[in-house]
Amino acid sequence: MSDTNIELTSTISEDNKLELALREIEIPEPGENQVVIRIEAAPINPSDLGVMFSAADMTTASQSGSADRPVISADVPAKFMGAVKKRVGKPIPVGNEGAGTVVAAGSSAAAQSLMGKTVAVIGGGSYRKYLCANVQSCLELEPGTTAAEGASSFVNPLTALAMVETMRAEGHKAIVHAAAASNLGQMLNRICIADGIDLVNIVRKPEQETLLRDMGAKYVVNSSSDSFMADLTEALIETGATIAFDPIGGGRLASDILTCMEVAVSRNMTEYSVYGSDIYKQVYIYGGLDRGPITLNRTFGFAWGVNGFLLFNVLGKLGKETNIAMRKRIAAEIKTTFASHYTHEVSLAGALQLDAMAVYGKQATGEKFLIKPQS
Repeated sequence: MSDTNIELTSTISEDNKLELALREIEIPEPGENQVVIRIEAAPINPSDLGVMFSAADMTTASQSGSADRPVISADVPAKFMGAVKKRVGKPIPVGNEGAGTVVAAGSSAAAQSLMGKTVAVIGGGSYRKYLCANVQSCLELEPGTTAAEGASSFVNPLTALAMVETMRAEGHKAIVHAAAASNLGQMLNRICIADGIDLVNIVRKPEQETLLRDMGAKYVVNSSSDSFMADLTEALIETGATIAFDPIGGGRLASDILTCMEVAVSRNMTEYSVYGSDIYKQVYIYGGLDRGPITLNRTFGFAWGVNGFLLFNVLGKLGKETNIAMRKRIAAEIKTTFASHYTHEVSLAGALQLDAMAVYGKQATGEKFLIKPQS
């Protein structure tokens, strides 16, 4: 084991500055139920950027430091400082998940059983060389699975599976998903095909329509098309979908989905009601690709809801047995159903380059970065 440990941190100072830097820390010693993982791969997810960039205006970002210890600085608008005051002056480790080899283990049987194994891990601070984690935060990967293949074993796979389980738990029978050509969207499409669930995929570009149809998607609608509302309504009539998951957040997409759902479910109503249909329609917001306000044009009656969808909260509601079953499925299907594809691989220092940040900071569909901390 190397005697050097490095982590990527995000710090906001009292003078309205964000600093992203690499700092040297000690290699941890594992407790009884802990393991030390040599992190070999960690993805950059949109949820990581919330911690990494926080409220900073990244158009003001500048780079300093050295080649192996770059430092990124950016301004935090004064109006946002109140919202981040609890993290001022505290270096926050970045990275929600990753994978690597267990190089040290605590005394418990569960910890010892992972010694030398390749595991995926969730829980924060994965953009570092060595991470100490509780065994419950680890997923043992099947033999022959590499760290790169297992790096995205939690955030996207669990979110996609949690969407399906939420649909079932709440009594819906089909799903609408926006930004559906993303890595997560492709996973959800494969899950729904395998499980016989109708899925309405919303995309923004013709090439994304082609991508999903080539993967076997039956219902794909383009939000940039002039016929979007009509196309979406028709897909909702055919599928009966009354639950949607939207990573965009801002704008009127949630409203448009609810409007089309109302048209679809009320088409057979024989009597007019000022309150609309009594069939409940639900949109969950699970991202913030658009940071603007959510606009709701109230044309969808009164039986509806718009809520946040946070993975860890949802997992708590689904229960232990469901969580265990989802983890087992992910490990078994990490190279197929839950496979992630990366367009760029960078070192820790490479992640703190302005040209790289300009790409992954856009959170564009089809652009996904993988950090290789041992590079």
